[in-house]
Amino acid sequence: MKDANAIRSPDRRWTRHLAPLLLAWLLAAVWGSVVQTQWNLQALVGLGVDVRAAERARTTWQDLISFAPVYAGILAAGWLPALAAASCLARRWPRWRSSLLATAAGVGMVAAVRCVDAAAPMPVFIDATRHLPGLLAMAAGAVIAGLLYARRTACH
Repeated sequence: MKDANAIRSPDRRWTRHLAPLLLAWLLAAVWGSVVQTQWNLQALVGLGVDVRAAERARTTWQDLISFAPVYAGILAAGWLPALAAASCLARRWPRWRSSLLATAAGVGMVAAVRCVDAAAPMPVFIDATRHLPGLLAMAAGAVIAGLLYARRTACH
């Protein structure tokens, strides 16, 4: 008879991955929200608008409440297929698991943002992603979050 701890049911593996995934998702959503807020405020500064620290903090907080949930939904749409594909590939190439999941998180984020841009009536939905530097700044948060997820769910 096999030891009960030696075999993990699919349900137990799934729940073991849920909390780290939610943590990573939260990190990526907060990172993206803060990046887009600061990106937009810096654009105003470039136009000569005086944006004080208190206004930056207030605007960042407001965007965390209003924009971050929307961005989290966009992230989820990109992450679900990307992380699922990366997880399948990681079973075949376990040494590359962290790199695959981190890359998938970044690519999934970029793909989701570009899909939203294609459907949005305005040229881009998130102004920070209009050009490559802003897109990469937001994608960096998704990559770091993907790496966090990989590390928190690694088999020891």
